[in-house]
Amino acid sequence: SGNYYNQGEIRKKELEQSCCVLGIPASDVTVIDHRDLPDDPAVEWDTQLLATLILKHIEAKNINLVVTFDAGGVSGHANHISLYTAVRYNVCTLLNVCTLLNVCTLLNVCTLLWVPPWAGCRVLVLESVNLCRKYISFLDVLISCLLPRDALFILTEEETEQAKRAMRCHRSQLLWFRRLYLLCSRYLVVNSLRLL
Repeated sequence: SGNYYNQGEIRKKELEQSCCVLGIPASDVTVIDHRDLPDDPAVEWDTQLLATLILKHIEAKNINLVVTFDAGGVSGHANHISLYTAVRYNVCTLLNVCTLLNVCTLLNVCTLLWVPPWAGCRVLVLESVNLCRKYISFLDVLISCLLPRDALFILTEEETEQAKRAMRCHRSQLLWFRRLYLLCSRYLVVNSLRLL
């Protein structure tokens, strides 16, 4: 939860309520309370610690797709950027392991006896856009359709309303800029993603 403004318990409950609105059961929600991972937009989290926690979760839940922020963290939030950095670290580590195993196999030095359990997990990163595009709501659909991306999600009106209801569950975080977000953010209508 990170306990930002000493609201950790409140934010946990809000997250569970938000996930419930989105149809995600509480049993599939994991909140990590770690003193070295404070919820603070100015604090960068330790890459290796976070990468280890993410890998443990991927392995424990047998996850085959991770969706996270890109290097811009959508809003420049240091914690969001740290998530991207940790996931990228894991992907690069996997590529290095697979490359080493392939080279060994080619040289007949070793045989492939072990494949990391997270080897089949794919990663999509949510594209950060400039401030103008971020707040033009549905008008960004046309722009997003014209630009390169690996995946594009365009929400229906019902899905947009559901996303807004889920956001409203986070009452402790509904500051003026998040209310603006609810009114006109493109992320409540269209999301473009790239494979990492």
